[in-house]
Amino acid sequence: MSRVESWFRNPIFLLCLAAGLIAFVVQSGELGSADTMHRLQSAHAFWTSEPPVFPSEYPEFGVHGRNGTIQSWYGIGQSLLMLPADILGTYIEKLHVFDRYGETDPSVRDIVVTYLTQMFVTVLTALVCFKLLRQFSFSVNQSVAGVLAFLLATTHLHYSQNMMENNYICLLTLAGFAFQYEWLQTGSRRALLIGTGAFGLNLLTRLTTGMDLLAGVFFVVLVLWFDGVRGHSMFERFRSYALVAFPVFCFFGLLDRLYQFYRFGSFTNTYVSLVAKEAIARDPSLPSNYPWTAPWHVGFFGALFAPEKSIFLFDPLIILALILLVLHWRRLTPAVRAYGIATCLMLLAYLSFYARYFAWAGDFAWGDRYVSTAVQLVALMAIPLLLRYRHEAGKLIWTAGIVLLCGSFVIQVASLMFWMSLEIYQEETLGHPTFVIALRAKNIVAFALGKMDAWGLNNVPMTQDPWDYAHITCWNFLPFVLRRVGEAPAWVVRIAFVVWYAGLAALAATLVRLRFVMRRLQAS
Repeated sequence: MSRVESWFRNPIFLLCLAAGLIAFVVQSGELGSADTMHRLQSAHAFWTSEPPVFPSEYPEFGVHGRNGTIQSWYGIGQSLLMLPADILGTYIEKLHVFDRYGETDPSVRDIVVTYLTQMFVTVLTALVCFKLLRQFSFSVNQSVAGVLAFLLATTHLHYSQNMMENNYICLLTLAGFAFQYEWLQTGSRRALLIGTGAFGLNLLTRLTTGMDLLAGVFFVVLVLWFDGVRGHSMFERFRSYALVAFPVFCFFGLLDRLYQFYRFGSFTNTYVSLVAKEAIARDPSLPSNYPWTAPWHVGFFGALFAPEKSIFLFDPLIILALILLVLHWRRLTPAVRAYGIATCLMLLAYLSFYARYFAWAGDFAWGDRYVSTAVQLVALMAIPLLLRYRHEAGKLIWTAGIVLLCGSFVIQVASLMFWMSLEIYQEETLGHPTFVIALRAKNIVAFALGKMDAWGLNNVPMTQDPWDYAHITCWNFLPFVLRRVGEAPAWVVRIAFVVWYAGLAALAATLVRLRFVMRRLQAS
């Protein structure tokens, strides 16, 4: 058997190949949000003479830092992630073959950054998810199914196309859980350094990932507790953990504070307080507690039940995960119990923290982007638990689980079809509340049939920004975006379509092959 043949008999290789192809075929070539555009500019400023924020962008974006410079208000984490692809994309963009293309959107640099970064993150996420599920004693088949459900049937798929921080944060949090659990199993100091380092690295992306870090610490304590470790033994195990973990956490916390001092001349403040100070100075009518102005109950229950943002509508697999965690609690292994409690408490922490933020759901986003990662982490257990306890749960739960899985997959695919801002513009005339997922389904059917005007789905706000209008009136995949923008030569657009269809075919073939390998494993 050749090496290539052995690869295509290996479920892990096929799973990684499928993950990379999923990320490949969903790309639009665009960064997906203004936030990511600004973070990419910060990455560009690390190694070029360009500023992190252009003066023309202020005051819409940016805040004054040391010596009156205008600084980005985001953490450094995602900028560092994009830096290698930014360097490569910048040099590719300068090649003679792209002279006529110029800086048209989507730019060559943006295309390189989105494809390389998103494929890298998605493949690593598949590997870490698989590792964690196998550590939790799920079979290979159950673990592969769980990973594919995670990638295709949660909002992780949407953020594989729209390159916000979410999937990077998700990857690091999963790595934190997986490698800390490896330490609990083996005592490996290296594993503990990787796990705590992943949680610490998250702090550089968004300080609120301190909640992920605390969930990881609590997970360690819970695993020990459910394993029957008590008293002096518990103290010694946690002491061993703390001697490695706390210095690592402090190191990354210090890096974040040094970056804050470099930009703003202070170790103790956050960009939120600086932005609020300048915003109130420009508009004294803003309340003194800006941006924490939303009533707590509005943000908390809105994230749960609002038709525009409900986590249960945008990530239905969380419903299945919660039901199965409760239904099979006594059957669960200590590690799965600990993970379930830790991630559910983390979700509650995120819901409570962002509930008073003026844009508690993340403003321009598909669903509630501030809590979506925590939701995905809970939902990860849904399909593995459904498969493991299929016979114990009975036909009703099995059928309901399959329905939720299929429904969630359809919702996630629908989220890819248009740029996320489409429904936000439509809500300006449709009003609130709006059942966004139903509206997205209507948009897909109307656009496919050429009935957007006839069905009253076009409005004036959609046309006021030419860039936005071009991107919300085409299918949100690179070949269609290139054709809609109209700047790329026709032969480039044709090649893009050929490559995209080839990618879809390769993904389908990989999934079929993976299914065949899984069946052989189950039979052996």
